[in-house]
Amino acid sequence: MDFMYRIIIYIHVLSAIASIGPFFVLLPIAKKLSSAKEHALNGYLETFRFVVRLSKHTGHVLVGSGILLVVLGPWTWGTPWIIMTLIILFCSLFFLARAFSPTLRKFEEEGHEKAELAAKLNRTVWIYLILLLAMLWFMVVKPPLW
Repeated sequence: MDFMYRIIIYIHVLSAIASIGPFFVLLPIAKKLSSAKEHALNGYLETFRFVVRLSKHTGHVLVGSGILLVVLGPWTWGTPWIIMTLIILFCSLFFLARAFSPTLRKFEEEGHEKAELAAKLNRTVWIYLILLLAMLWFMVVKPPLW
């Protein structure tokens, strides 16, 4: 059981890396959106869509492996850092569903303001990264909050 638990931890860590890491690539891309020509713009927007899709799927693995770690491990659902991680997780899921796709679709509308939409995407990436990094902090540090 100990070996299997370690494998699940490994899967959990890999899925956290795959969920968080690609968003750092989006930071320079978001800055380029406002001045991008149509050909490059489509490539940048597809990169955004891919990263959001990747994050959703790796997030499923992350949540599934996290559930297994709690069920099989020494932690309970009442552990403060797990509760805080779950709260931030639900906030990030709501944010992810509402933040990226609608803004990316607006780039396809007539008369869109690229600079405004690019700034919004840049801000959105930072907010989402902060949420993800806060969850990561709780999982790594495991602070005794109460």
